[in-house]
Amino acid sequence: MPEFDSRDPLTPAFWDERFERGFTPWNRGGVPQALRDFAARAGAKTVLIPGCGAAYELAFLSELGWDATAIDFSPAAVATAKAGLGKWAGRVVEADFFKYAPSKPLDMIYERAFLCALPRAMWPQVAARWAELLAPGALLAGFFFFDTVAKGPPFGITRERLDELLSTNFECIEDAAVSDSIPVFEGKERWMIWRRR
Repeated sequence: MPEFDSRDPLTPAFWDERFERGFTPWNRGGVPQALRDFAARAGAKTVLIPGCGAAYELAFLSELGWDATAIDFSPAAVATAKAGLGKWAGRVVEADFFKYAPSKPLDMIYERAFLCALPRAMWPQVAARWAELLAPGALLAGFFFFDTVAKGPPFGITRERLDELLSTNFECIEDAAVSDSIPVFEGKERWMIWRRR
């Protein structure tokens, strides 16, 4: 693994350095099958993709007619996403998830390696913000990384801790194995859908 100057994943500099040096082992280079299957049956939605990285999912969902917006607080991540998204580049916004105000109500937040990118002490704030941004009936859907290794990112969670974080405001309505994980997540992630209570 390369040596990096920035060690704090709560700062844009941490992620900028990794994107600028092309060290993004969390980047699958495409859209996971579980999201493809979900989108095929769900119908178009207004969706926010926080911590979007290269934002492949943004283009995929937008092509299906979804009103998708991707945000990242790393200028280098935003530049990477915009460079690869063609006509959808304008839907990528440099923004802090904890301060970002969507222009319209959200039907869904797509979770893909955002929670596990942040230190565990931040998780209650993430869960509270998800609940704040989603009205009753709206969905938190995506991939959750389960692991107990102390070091990260990615910072894994236990199912018990995830339930503790979400069960007050969300109900889990789908929980499925993932068949096409990239190596860093293989055997340790699940596709889940949580509905806002």
